[in-house]
Amino acid sequence: MTDPASNPYYDDLAIRLDATRAEGLFKRERILVSRQGTEVTCDDGVTRLNLCANNYLGYAGAEDTARIAAAAIERYGYGLSSVRFICGTQGVHKALERAIADFVGTEDAILYGSAFDANGGLFEPLFDREDAIVSDELNHASIIDGIRLCRAKTLRYKHNDMADLERCLGEASDARYRIVATDGVFSMDGTIAQLDRICDLAARYGALTMIDECHATGVLGANGRGTHEHCGVLGRIDIVTGTFGKALGGAMGGFTAGRAPLVEMLRQRSRPYLFSNSLAPVIAATSLALIDVIKSSSTARETLRANAAFMREGLTGIGYSVLPGSHPILPVIVHEAERAQKLAARLYELGVLVSGFFFPVVPRGKARVRVQVSAAHTRDELQRALDAFATAGRELGIVAAGGGAR
Repeated sequence: MTDPASNPYYDDLAIRLDATRAEGLFKRERILVSRQGTEVTCDDGVTRLNLCANNYLGYAGAEDTARIAAAAIERYGYGLSSVRFICGTQGVHKALERAIADFVGTEDAILYGSAFDANGGLFEPLFDREDAIVSDELNHASIIDGIRLCRAKTLRYKHNDMADLERCLGEASDARYRIVATDGVFSMDGTIAQLDRICDLAARYGALTMIDECHATGVLGANGRGTHEHCGVLGRIDIVTGTFGKALGGAMGGFTAGRAPLVEMLRQRSRPYLFSNSLAPVIAATSLALIDVIKSSSTARETLRANAAFMREGLTGIGYSVLPGSHPILPVIVHEAERAQKLAARLYELGVLVSGFFFPVVPRGKARVRVQVSAAHTRDELQRALDAFATAGRELGIVAAGGGAR
């Protein structure tokens, strides 16, 4: 009998992995041994400032969140071992769906095990080869994969380029139905979609609109309702997808919200919903409670915005090239993948946890270290991080000794 390990397929995998390492594109995981927070302890026993979590409002590792979750486990149990339509639906799932729909301003909502599944299971049940999907070229991988599963015609417009979006809508004029799909906030750049102009163009061409709000729900808008609130188009978006894995507690799970018939069709036909276990009730119950917290107070959002502005000004003052914007995603552009990895590694040595991003996550030549702040960060913590960035930048020749980029 042939040893499976001797199959040449595995030799080929080893060669490809070695090539990935040689190109400086190999991704290594940082292992934490503490709960999530502004400071985390890594597996080497060192506690570091954490500037790479999507923990925008600071709820992920908070004691209050842990208490809510513990009470939810006591009441609902750990899991349901079932899909929703068999015996995997509890009252807490329906309550969360109603709360999400109300929060983002739609008629109904449906829960998924992840936001990736929400986007991956969205398009195929709703559109076919007679239709057209017009997608921003920098949309999240989950949107791209969801569109690939659909037989509709796909047109991609240049990132946040309204003239090119209009061109694509014009090219899709012979389609039965058209939909514009975009991230609300683009995770690698922190760019906020021009939803007011997108809605105007969609209305002109009779198109539907869809936004992925993973980095916006709880963060943007006067009441934290998302990009559509921030841009003044609440009620004009047809489909809103999002996650509970970032500002809403940081666990996992996703949702799709929209008109009632659309959500009902997803319940009937969306494969990730039909063939995956229901969202753990502890996550549903904790997310439901945190939505109430977000609705009751704007303090965390205001602190988050102030912290983001402080960090952006500080990094720019040191001499780093930071993409402009107002979102708490701060992309520090260093261009080469190897440089991004070296900067992240040196900051790790200096007690700051950040991640480098490079091809294929971002285009070649646009490698970066992505800094993400939280409402829970103190100014002392952020200043410590800035001091480490200054030291690492000078040592690696990214910034000049007296400030300013090289």
